[in-house]
Amino acid sequence: MVETKDIFTCTRCGYCCHGETTVSLDAGDQQRMITALGLDPEVVAAKFWRITGNIVQMKVVDGHCIFYDPDKGCTVHAGRPWRCRQWPLHPSILEDESNFSAINDSCPGINKEIGYEEFCRRLRRLLEDRKEVGC
Repeated sequence: MVETKDIFTCTRCGYCCHGETTVSLDAGDQQRMITALGLDPEVVAAKFWRITGNIVQMKVVDGHCIFYDPDKGCTVHAGRPWRCRQWPLHPSILEDESNFSAINDSCPGINKEIGYEEFCRRLRRLLEDRKEVGC
């Protein structure tokens, strides 16, 4: 069985936390974040989220996600959204080697000891295994 650590180990460098946009939060993400923070939903929404209509996103502060701390990394790591949990093991890597190259160049957690083909073989297996267990 392939494990995530075979192709990626998060170094919590924060590179993926930077930018002027952030990810949208689905209902599961919102609940996971509320639970991890141990705060009332109203407090979490007011302090950490940007809500526009039905769209809920994490706020951006100084060009990075509100939960990113330069000294600690992600301060809500246990409650981070599924899109953050997925990154950088994005299925687009399987479709285009240039996607892999861009992610590989920017993410220190990618296993640099295996090439693109082996990385894809392991990622495909990992994604298949997750489907079997309902992840």
